[in-house]
Amino acid sequence: MTYNPVELILKKREGHELSASEIDFFIQNFVKGEIPDYQMSAMLMCIFFKGASSEEISALTGSYIKSGKSIQFPADLPVADKHSTGGVGDKLSLMLAPISAALGLYVPMISGRGLGHTGGTLDKLEAIPGFRTEYEIDEFKELVLKHGYALVGQSEELVPADKMIYALRDVTASVESPALITASVMSKKIAEGAKYLVIDLKIGSGAFMPDIHKARELAQHLKATGESFGQKVKIVFTNMNSPLGHAVGNALETIEAIEFLKGNTQPDNYEITLMLVSQMLILSGFASSLEEAKEMFDRVIADGSALKEFEKIIRIQGGNPEVICDYSLFPTAKYESPIIAEKSGYIHEIDSRKIGYSLVRIKAGRMKTSDSLDYSSGAILPKKIGDEIKAGESLGKVLSNDQALGDEVARMIAASYLILPEKKEKESLILEIL
Repeated sequence: MTYNPVELILKKREGHELSASEIDFFIQNFVKGEIPDYQMSAMLMCIFFKGASSEEISALTGSYIKSGKSIQFPADLPVADKHSTGGVGDKLSLMLAPISAALGLYVPMISGRGLGHTGGTLDKLEAIPGFRTEYEIDEFKELVLKHGYALVGQSEELVPADKMIYALRDVTASVESPALITASVMSKKIAEGAKYLVIDLKIGSGAFMPDIHKARELAQHLKATGESFGQKVKIVFTNMNSPLGHAVGNALETIEAIEFLKGNTQPDNYEITLMLVSQMLILSGFASSLEEAKEMFDRVIADGSALKEFEKIIRIQGGNPEVICDYSLFPTAKYESPIIAEKSGYIHEIDSRKIGYSLVRIKAGRMKTSDSLDYSSGAILPKKIGDEIKAGESLGKVLSNDQALGDEVARMIAASYLILPEKKEKESLILEIL
């Protein structure tokens, strides 16, 4: 069926619902180059302002998937994955994937790079010397079938429509649309062949979703869309008001993840990773309760099998497995800059977004996809909301290869902590489960 793109834009602009065939016409012809960027940009802005029904979002997701290749795993395999909406210090995938594989799940984890204030799993993995993240779809599928999991970037063959459209969303101020976020996230997770999906939907100062009300709308779309394609989906709302764990920065976070798999865990990393893995185990029928899932989770850390899984995948994907025992093989920053508390009291708020953007200045993150990274730079930030601190005491440290710039970033991070004399209760990490 052939349509006039202008009429479709007008129809959506006026708030009418597009049919599945109209949506598919628009997406497929955009991918072919027959609908120009400016018309797609107009359509994206119409969706941003007018929203989209569940049927439209499902059709949009299906059309994204149709634009490229998909992966089909054998029906009897327990294929599960997790998606995070991104946060500061979020290295949970590095622990979750090997733990899940050690427990018998198959995890086809396709991850992204960091942008803006949030870090990316691929960047952390590429801090491991030699680690390869770019694979063709058939190679990726073979890795998962043979080894239980793989940690890779998005192939050019997988959901090309999403990659093309995301580039436009990024420059047309339409990134935050719940409908467009849903189609982007779910198309990749469905196309990669995951039957069971747990979404870590982060809320707070270091997340793209500042409050739970907007997050609930997105969560409903994500869950309904996944289920319309036969997925079992669970949404875990998690607190992103403080950076996760202690480390922020690519090599530093990877080292922290290895320490976690060795049994040296931080409370927030442990609680959230445990909940996400537990939901994956329950969805796939591997566990019948949170208590049973916790026993399984703790066992594969205690007996070293999860660490062995991570060491194995590093070796298989071309990295140096000696990093597990020798952290000096990671890129190492030359300078340390202390982050000093300016007053005494209790930490009431942490502007995690500001911390993320501050660390971009020392190349621990990037503002645009073409920016280069310094894998060694970052910060160690052990203090959390509710902790007591004294004036002149250390809030942490910045690691960089430019002393003056590192000192400046340390001052910026110190200003990200709101310290007041009144006591502050510790915040819950798991906010809701849908």
